[in-house]
Amino acid sequence: MRLEINCKDRLGIAQDVLDILAARQIDLRGIEVEKVDDIGKIFLSFPNIDFGDFQNLMPEIRRIPGVDDVKTTPFMPVERERNQLSALLQTLPTPVFSIDTKGKILLINDAALTSLEEQAELFMGVEIADVIKGFNFQRWLNSKEIGGLLHKVKFIEQDFLANILPVMVPENEEGESILAGALVMLESEYRLGQQLNAFHQVETDKFNHIQANSPAMKKMLKDAKKMSELDGPILLFGETGTGKELIAKACHNASRRAGSEFAVLSCAALQDDVAETELFGYGPNSFGQNEEKVGLFERIKGGTLLLDEVGDMSPQLQSKLLRVLQDGSFIRAGDSKEIEVDVRIICTTQKDLGQMVQDEEFREDLFYRLNVLSLVVPSLRDRKNDIIQLSEFFLKQHCAKLNRHAPKLNKSCVEFLLSYPWPGNVRQLENALYRAVSLLEGNELSKEHIQLPTCSGTVNFVPEELQGSLDEEVKRFEKNLLKKLYPSYPSTRQLARKLGLSHTAIANKLREYGINKKTVKV
Repeated sequence: MRLEINCKDRLGIAQDVLDILAARQIDLRGIEVEKVDDIGKIFLSFPNIDFGDFQNLMPEIRRIPGVDDVKTTPFMPVERERNQLSALLQTLPTPVFSIDTKGKILLINDAALTSLEEQAELFMGVEIADVIKGFNFQRWLNSKEIGGLLHKVKFIEQDFLANILPVMVPENEEGESILAGALVMLESEYRLGQQLNAFHQVETDKFNHIQANSPAMKKMLKDAKKMSELDGPILLFGETGTGKELIAKACHNASRRAGSEFAVLSCAALQDDVAETELFGYGPNSFGQNEEKVGLFERIKGGTLLLDEVGDMSPQLQSKLLRVLQDGSFIRAGDSKEIEVDVRIICTTQKDLGQMVQDEEFREDLFYRLNVLSLVVPSLRDRKNDIIQLSEFFLKQHCAKLNRHAPKLNKSCVEFLLSYPWPGNVRQLENALYRAVSLLEGNELSKEHIQLPTCSGTVNFVPEELQGSLDEEVKRFEKNLLKKLYPSYPSTRQLARKLGLSHTAIANKLREYGINKKTVKV
């Protein structure tokens, strides 16, 4: 648990805070103090305590003379800075070096190590001039007036543009600074060309980055483009890893709400009370807090809210969401002001919500409210024509981050990728290729490089014990299939197009099996 205490700059105030923790036998793990003008901040880190103890601790700290406010915080300042710096360096796709005032390497990121094909330890303390040629780093570091510059250099016998920036640290309170070293960032000619092209490229189709060669995917994207122009809720059905969130973001970017925020709330990952707070927020003087919290419905006004895996939403939250959709407004806990909602809702699910409604696991009225515009995102098994194009796209993407050329797919690899059933869909394909290309030595990817769990290439729809003749089993399977599809395609013409049959044939089958809006809830 971490606390942020806003207080006046008073001698002994930190000791008063520590005395309270000591009296309650709370094990202090860390303390940091910041001062801006006459305003002070004290950050504390200690193990989680019981909610009741927490409720008593907060008011006791607030009663300390000079304390203005106390609230929880996710990070200590040093933790945040360290994590941000580490994440920044490791995710940068370009080689980065940090050097001291003597030109010796202090830090090197993953992109540089990948290019050098060596371990980081081999370069610690090495002269930067031994690694990067074509620039006199020592003369630049020794110059009287030092400033950032761009210079063409040689790195692993290739041309790069080096962005060389001095690192200055404060020397005293008068603001004088001294040189502590430099940061050297390299950009290849290829990446500079990519950046220039991207800068001048005008994006006209918000869906054009989505790979789609297969008829199933093209049909889905065509419907998604039409739905994005409307403002009703969209419900995206699909297995895990099919790219439902990607489609949702494209729908937002192609809508009139594109200029506003797109936010995601995972219904499966958050506890009920946390999800409710994230959605609706709370007013002042709620839950023992002085400050109010603005929820997503209020914060992203005019934007789009994606409710990921809405089938995992609790009954209590389902009820509150339904009231918002019906009334178009809500009142936060601890508040009396009614807040108008101007947010488009997009939901994703890998569950059969129609069946969940029949099983009374999902509210029927909420299902009707959400299932206004529905899309079924096809599985990778149903879009074989996209697999190789997706593979090449991911390889180029990963290799750009690793600063290497994309390998070719040999025949065995192509055949394997096309025959594998991909239970994890596009996400599984992307992760498998990332692992393969990260460990690859050479410029060709073969079947042996793709490490995947053994999985049958076909799905077994036949039960172990047949209960009738072949004709009876076929009809039983056909009836079950039509019952599952009917809630999403309640029109016979829609269902006929989905299954590639005539309108008359589907109408006859629905009549034969007694499938209609009275017998199947839609």
